[in-house]
Amino acid sequence: MRATSFEFYSLAFLGIILGRYFLVAGLTYWAFYVSGKTSRRLPQSPPWRLIRHDIQLSAIAAVVFAIAAAIVLSAHGAGLTRLYSDPRAYGLWYLGASYGAALLLQDTYFYFTHRLFHHPKLFPWFHRGHHRSRYPTPWTSFAFDPLEAVVQALFLVGLVFLLPLHFITMIAVLTTMTVWAVINHLGPDRLPAPFPHHWLGQWVIGPTHHSIHHLKYTVHYGLYFTFWDRLLGTQDPNYTQTLTRFSSDNFASKNIDNNS
Repeated sequence: MRATSFEFYSLAFLGIILGRYFLVAGLTYWAFYVSGKTSRRLPQSPPWRLIRHDIQLSAIAAVVFAIAAAIVLSAHGAGLTRLYSDPRAYGLWYLGASYGAALLLQDTYFYFTHRLFHHPKLFPWFHRGHHRSRYPTPWTSFAFDPLEAVVQALFLVGLVFLLPLHFITMIAVLTTMTVWAVINHLGPDRLPAPFPHHWLGQWVIGPTHHSIHHLKYTVHYGLYFTFWDRLLGTQDPNYTQTLTRFSSDNFASKNIDNNS
């Protein structure tokens, strides 16, 4: 019965993860790259072969995360995790506090593993596939290399054994991760121009911030916040001054052509 449940969970989560990916990435890609209704000076879309490559990597990553989710749910059924369903168990205040703590922990984990994956000896095995799209699109948001997907999934598995989390809080963390990844891979010049210059834009990662990482490789390793990049010297010192350069049609087209 347990094996059957695990297989069922794995297939169910695979369908959910793939469906979520195609829905969120597809709608965002249509809104920002196809319809053009919200564009200001958007460059052309990258070649289809790069988008197809991102979709293929995302499908593999979906399998990894589906297995991880099945492990979590099976372990919870055996009473091994710290997931809980009664919001009064730790108080309503804890729902928000644990959500914030989970994001901070995930951002820290992602920063250091991401930076590690850029080591020359690890990069070909863990991260090269993701960086084939030097000019990312929403389809790149979930395009983890298989080994990187395993490492990132391990965090989510470990988290439910270490930190008490309500099911709603866990869903909120996963939703935030999905939406934020899509936003970060929109490419430059997708959000309002004042955003990176605003006080909030200085502390959270957005599409321009992450686009610089895809082009420079040696800066901007965070997931949600710029804290670790600022503290450890991997923040591009000219970040807020490079908006015009990274959003210009000629610059974007040049980078697309170099990778086509």
